[in-house]
Amino acid sequence: MENVRLSDDEAVSPVIATVLLLAITVMLSSMVFVMMQGAINSVEKAEAEVSVSVKGLSNGFHVVRITSLDQALDPARLEYQIYNENDLNSKEFSGFVDDPEVYGVVGSNVSFHDRDAGYSVTQGDYFVIDSESIGAKDGTWSMKLIDQSSNRLLFDVKLVLIED
Repeated sequence: MENVRLSDDEAVSPVIATVLLLAITVMLSSMVFVMMQGAINSVEKAEAEVSVSVKGLSNGFHVVRITSLDQALDPARLEYQIYNENDLNSKEFSGFVDDPEVYGVVGSNVSFHDRDAGYSVTQGDYFVIDSESIGAKDGTWSMKLIDQSSNRLLFDVKLVLIED
């Protein structure tokens, strides 16, 4: 019987085979991750559930407090509108919650106060509206808050008539 001897040139070395297997594994893992990342990001965020309370003060101010909110919202994406219900075509006062003349400002016509100072809109935060200065003290005015990221109306409340 003859001894059959294979030369080393006919096979891949164990080191190269290991490197190739690792490269294939990493490439396949990366592809799966990229595909799953797209699927996860396409899931829509649940709509925020919010409730508010409105209080008219005898000094001509209204306080609109967020009494419940199930998720924190970005103030840069929230638009407020204060309008006269008798003239629906006009938005008398509007802007975004994070506007420099609104967010955390005391003494402006409309101000937003972030109670936890977390640069987000959460439960307990509130708006202060100088209704007397803007002429909204007659009981025909309302305020609405719109989430521009989902184009959804979060609330639309009547600014109650201040009782003397």
